[in-house]
Amino acid sequence: MGARCYYVYILASKMGGTLYIGVTNDLIRRVAEHKLKLIESFTKDYDVVKLVYFEQFDDPENAIEREKRLKKWKRDWKIALIEKDNPDWNDLYSGIAGPHNAGLWNTGSPGQAGRRHLLFGRQERHLTCGGQNLLTPTHDRTRRDLPCRPRHDPHLLA
Repeated sequence: MGARCYYVYILASKMGGTLYIGVTNDLIRRVAEHKLKLIESFTKDYDVVKLVYFEQFDDPENAIEREKRLKKWKRDWKIALIEKDNPDWNDLYSGIAGPHNAGLWNTGSPGQAGRRHLLFGRQERHLTCGGQNLLTPTHDRTRRDLPCRPRHDPHLLA
């Protein structure tokens, strides 16, 4: 098993709409939970389900610190951050989860005690991070990895 990654993400209701900033160690699962409205939350109430930005971190402390700092930013700064890499506010979810896998869930067997896992269909994908192949052909197995996004300069945490 590879190193664990942590993610700070921004969801939007629409271009220029309501924003939500969160942190997770499983971006695909967490965004799917928002999209499927599985949890009573702000994002469910305001239909904030479009993944418009995310960053990857190697440790939870830096990810949590970045999330806290972004939440304090002025709205204009957050919009500029999104539009720097995603000027059209495209939903990035299908790019990380795969277009055919957005709603495939396994609600669990007795051994899983009802845990939810996002499942991936039979597709061959080849994405790399630092030269390491993160996605191998999947055969209806639970996927816990994500393709890496370029790590941000640690000075941005300030």
